[in-house]
Amino acid sequence: MWLCTECDITFNVSIPTPFILMLRPRSGEQQWVARQSYTLSPSVPVFEYTDTYGNLCQRLVAPVGKFCISTSADILTADGIDTAPGAPFDDVQYLPDDVLTYLLPSRYCESDKLLDLGQQIVTNVRPGYDQVTAIEQWIRENISYNTNSTHFQLSAVEVNQEREGVCRELAHLGIALCRGLCIPARMVVGFLHELQPMDFHAWFEAYVNGRWYTFDPTQPFPRGGRVTVAYGHDAADVAIFNQFGPALHPEEMRVRVTQLPGAPG
Repeated sequence: MWLCTECDITFNVSIPTPFILMLRPRSGEQQWVARQSYTLSPSVPVFEYTDTYGNLCQRLVAPVGKFCISTSADILTADGIDTAPGAPFDDVQYLPDDVLTYLLPSRYCESDKLLDLGQQIVTNVRPGYDQVTAIEQWIRENISYNTNSTHFQLSAVEVNQEREGVCRELAHLGIALCRGLCIPARMVVGFLHELQPMDFHAWFEAYVNGRWYTFDPTQPFPRGGRVTVAYGHDAADVAIFNQFGPALHPEEMRVRVTQLPGAPG
């Protein structure tokens, strides 16, 4: 399907403030970016670079006063997501070098502290894809997906204790449980068509049978219509903005995802 993704963010800046933004999707195996616009008001110099994970990052210094960021993109992405029940576990010694890093504990995904829970969840489940499906279903049934949760920036251990969280927290728990079973897992941030309420969204991918598969415990069934903006170990790697100076929160942030009737002309 063809999707148009749009984002408008407004800050009120008190002193000149360096920012790193991560708001520009790139074309890849799962999506094709046909058109993009990226507007800053007021206009300032921007330097773009690619980070360790292949994400497109924009560096700039926001001036004093109201600072607005507007992005828009037309993207071809899959209507559904690939599934592979029964796909086998990949032995660690045969994993690609660039995948190994996603086996390690990280700031928000303390996989070393959730080993026993992971083993309990997948008792008698075939190693590989089916284990990740069991983890996804366990989170869906035991952790409340609450978009109004007062809990913020929870790690996997913390969200397991609180038993609720937003999409990012549920992804952290899924990632940590997978890594504890020696299944590489990574965080994904982007857009999901028809998400309610509409906002940026987070899910996770697990590496089994030689490739990455999408898992999203916030949704009741596998859903396509996804646009990826960034990958990383956890939320610390995929923030849509980081500022370096006085703490800033957006005065306004609007996200829109609409389906286009066909390929842009």
